[in-house]
Order: sequence, then C-alpha cells, then structure tokens
Amino acid sequence: MPPTGALIPADAPFSAAQESWLAGFLAGIAAAGRRGTTASDAPTTTVDVLFGTQTGNAESLAGELVSGARAQGLGGRATALDDVTPERLAAMSHVLVVASTYGEGEMPDNAGLFWEALQAATAPRLEGLRYAVLGLGDRGYDDFCQAAKLIDTRLEQLGATRLYDRVDCDVDFEEPAAAWTAAVLERLAAETGADPAAAAQVTPAPAAARPRSQWNKRNPYRSRLAVNRLLSAPGSAKEIRHYEFDLGDSGITYAAGDALAVVPVNDDVLVGELLAHLGASGDEEADGRPLAALLRTEREIRTPSKELIADLVQRAPTSELASVVARGDRAELDNWLWDRDVLDLLRDAGSAAPGLDELLPFLRPLQARQYSISSSPLAHPDRIHLTVASVRYGSRDRRYEGVTSSYLADRIGEEGAAGIYLQPNASFGVPADDDAPMIMIGPGTGIAPFRGFLHERAARGASGRNWLFFGDQHRATDFVYEEELTDLRERGVLTELDLAFSRDQAEKVYVQTRMRERSRELYAWLEDGAHVYVCGDASRMAKDVEAALLGVIAEQRGRGGDDAAEYLADLRRSKRYVRDVY
Repeated sequence: MPPTGALIPADAPFSAAQESWLAGFLAGIAAAGRRGTTASDAPTTTVDVLFGTQTGNAESLAGELVSGARAQGLGGRATALDDVTPERLAAMSHVLVVASTYGEGEMPDNAGLFWEALQAATAPRLEGLRYAVLGLGDRGYDDFCQAAKLIDTRLEQLGATRLYDRVDCDVDFEEPAAAWTAAVLERLAAETGADPAAAAQVTPAPAAARPRSQWNKRNPYRSRLAVNRLLSAPGSAKEIRHYEFDLGDSGITYAAGDALAVVPVNDDVLVGELLAHLGASGDEEADGRPLAALLRTEREIRTPSKELIADLVQRAPTSELASVVARGDRAELDNWLWDRDVLDLLRDAGSAAPGLDELLPFLRPLQARQYSISSSPLAHPDRIHLTVASVRYGSRDRRYEGVTSSYLADRIGEEGAAGIYLQPNASFGVPADDDAPMIMIGPGTGIAPFRGFLHERAARGASGRNWLFFGDQHRATDFVYEEELTDLRERGVLTELDLAFSRDQAEKVYVQTRMRERSRELYAWLEDGAHVYVCGDASRMAKDVEAALLGVIAEQRGRGGDDAAEYLADLRRSKRYVRDVY
C-alpha cells in the first residue's frame, strides 16, 4: 500500500486544514488495515497538537503531526493555543506544541491568551501530562524561538514530563521539523503501544513538501511582473508602489488575506563593492557556484547576522561596533546597525576583518520576503496584487535600499519575472458570514489586505457593513488608492472611512486618534458582532491601536480596564480580533 500522502495529489483543491484531516483519516484506515483491525476501533490515546502561529507554518506542521498520530492508530487533534484553557490542558495526556515567535520574542497572536493563563499563579499542576515542543523562529533575532522556549520551560515548572527535547528551527525549518516529527512519533509509538510499523511507513513529510500547489520555497514559480505603478505622489517622503504578478499557468489559487513570498536578488552594485573589498573577482568557486552568483542570489549581504557581529567584536575589540556592543544597550545597537550592512561592518573592523573563506559561513541564506496580498481572487483570479513601500535612505557616503523592495521597484524589470510562492493565512480573512460588520485598521501599506477584503466583499455581494481607518503623513501625497476607496464608498461597499493624515496639522493625528473620536460608534459595531482587523507595524502602531481599542471598550462599558481586557480577549477567542502585523 502506498503512503497515505500519495493518495492526495499535490494540486488537490483542498485547504491545508482539509488536506490534513483527509490525510489523517485515510492514514488511520490504512494503519487499521495493517493491524487487522477495523477503522471503527477507538484509539486508546489521544495526542493533542497545540499550535501558535503568525503566518500559518506552525498550523501546517500541527496538521502533519495529527496525520502521523492517526496513522499509528492514535487519536489526534490540532487546536490553536488560545483555544485551550489551563483546565483543559490539565485533562490532556500527551501534548505536542508547535509555536512560532514573532517580533522581539513575542507570542504569536493566537497564543497570547494561553501564555497569560499558563504563567498565572492559579495555573493547575500538570503532573499527568507528557509533552514535547517544537519552535519556529529566525536566528537573526536576539529572542530566537523565545515563545517555544517559554512554553517548554513553563510546562516543566508545572510538573509536566518532557516526552522529547525541544528543537528550535531557523527560517529553513523543513528538515529539522521533519526529523523532530519522526522522532516524536516514534517515541509516542513506544510509549503508547501504537503500531511502530505504521509510524515508519506514514511518517509525515515536512509542511513544504505537501503544499497546496507545487510552488513553494524550494520551488518558486517564475511570475511575470505585469504592473509596477507608483502610488504616492511627487513630494511624498515615501515611495509606495502597486505591483501585479501574473499567475499564468501556475495553478496558484489564493484567498484575500493571504501573503505572497517574493524571492529577491541582491543588488549587483552592492555585490561588486563587497567583492572588491574582499579582493575577489567573483569567478571563484564557492558552494559549487561562482562567488558572484552566490552572493547575488543565495546570501544575505544587507543585514549582518548575529554570528558575524559576534565574530567581528572578537576580532576587532577597538572598533566602533565593539564599543556599541560593549555598552549593552540593545536599542542603541539596533539603531547603529540600521544604516549599516555587511560591507560597512567589514570596513569598520579594518585589517582584523575576516577574509573570504572565513566570511562566507557568517552570511545567512537570502530569504524570500512576504507581503500581504492586496487583491481578491474573485476580482482578480489571474493576478496577485501587492502594495509595497520602497525602502531607500542615505547615510554618510553610501546609499542603502531594502533588498526586496528595491528589487521589485528597480531591478526585476531586467529579468521580467521573479520567483514567488503563496503563504496562506487561514486566520486572516473576511468573515464567513457576509452579514457580519468589518472594522479594518491599516495605516500606510497596512491598507494592503483591506483593499483585497473590500474587493472580495463587493464581488460576493456581501451586505455586511465595512469601516476602514486609514492614514499616512499627508493627504495630498500619501492617500494611496484614493479613487478606488472613493468609488467603493459611493457604491456603498465602504460604509465608513476615517482618515488620519498625521502631518497635515500642527498636532499629529493617527488612526488611533480617529478611533477614540468615534468611540461610541466603534463600540456599537463591536456589540453588533463586528470583526476587527489590524495590519501594519507591530512594534508601535499595532500596540497603540490595541491600547486605543481597550480604551474605547473601557469608556463605553464603564467597567474598568480588567473588564475591557476580558472583552477584547473574548474577541480574540471568537476570532473577531485578528492582526497581520510585522
């Protein structure tokens, strides 16, 4: 009998959740047949797979684990962390946690309530629980896989027994996640008396090996860039562009709210400057490729890795970098590094800097960048739209640009196409109920998914009211998609539009200002069942918006901050308050 996964074609029209359920169902039948039992035999042990996800990777891996557990004849179910109370957790016997980390060591949006309850003094003891934790993160951040580390430690503190050691995965998570999955399933089989032969035959592949289409991180689709249009007006301090990728014969299907990953190419000018500094021609062999090609398409040369920073501090203890690091101020270091790249740091280290062979291991793989899709498949089935701010700034005697944003704006035209693949986001989409109201808060390029949401609702003929809070610096230069929004307003698709252009008056006005000004109406919408969406900067805007939302709730209910926090927590639990922040 072939592996169960082979029964589901890669291009089958199922969502990730549907595919996971179907794979587990078929695997359970296959495993039952091998044991000479019937599919109706009730499993004696249930494995609870709990996931905390920001972009969908952890949820996809959770589905793979459930499939593997069911294939062994065990019960298996995947649940978002925020849907699990400490009391429910205490009643579980075997728990596998897959948790991503976003921002500076923060819990993903669907794990914050779980973590708050788990670390409370009232959390129950968990002596009867066996568990294992898998972390997803990015080593480029100081708090690498911090969410997984915190959960792992806290479960141990509460008396739970570790079934298998935690593994922390970097951005290329597929192989280590697959190895951890296989090992954990084998350990479960040994402890529960499940069928180890079944585990060996149907151990699930990593998430990226069974995607919703054939196009993924390891095999991106070469898509023609059909449109590259400047949205911001002359005089703007920003450069915001509208892009449209032609899906051609890719078979890629997307949903409003998904993200698109774009595979960038480094700037040839920067590559040349780095080669010149290293005294290299670019023709040298490195990892089986010419060095220039490797630096252009495979290595991160804009943002220095933590490992390179540590090495340079050790090599050049009197350098400017070393003096900043020595002061121990993380914010100061981040600010100092903001307008410096790998070449700057090598120059700062002078003669102590590493040579070519020593440098290469410190250059991280060049990663695709993800952008919120700003279109709806109902309105634009053959194209995916993006709304992107080009990152450009100068410092000292050099000009700096964002790796992918400048590639999209300036250099993709040289080749005509770029590698892309879809990053589904099952938790960020328009309400299934077309009558439900929507409140969308997205300043700047945070408007991207909400443009898609509005086109989606218009195409569906949804009757639910839609309210958008949008803003930027100046109305005259930064009101992107003004004509579209005006048309949607006139057609009745966009019910309310509140604008906040911060620098058009002496006192700065932001979207959270407008929220407070319309406190009564905003709370009325919440009481009518509105779904609230936030998109944009995680470090400041999203936090300020949440504080404003809590203030609105507290003011209108008149029951204090704790009541407002619980009200917002209920919105989270019911998936009526979701964020796409970065």
